Amino acid sequence: MKPLTITICTGTTCYVMGSGYLLSIQEQIESACSRPVEIVGSSCLGLCKDGQYGRAPFVQIGSTVIAEATAEKIIETLKQQTARNSMEQI
Repeated sequence: MKPLTITICTGTTCYVMGSGYLLSIQEQIESACSRPVEIVGSSCLGLCKDGQYGRAPFVQIGSTVIAEATAEKIIETLKQQTARNSMEQI
């Protein structure tokens, strides 16, 4: 199974707002998700330019953007996506 990629912005603002911590939560995420995940850092996701997406730190899972990202928000989004994917397979 192809791993799900979680991209964490590590630009200056996101890093100061806590994205550095988010890079280290692989085990928490893997225990909450039924499929393999890959966490990658990005020097800038470009989401803070005009405030459209909210406030830093930003995380992107597929096409889903998480603003003011926390470990809890990431895990909740993964659970929602997993449930949605399960419903689509029925």
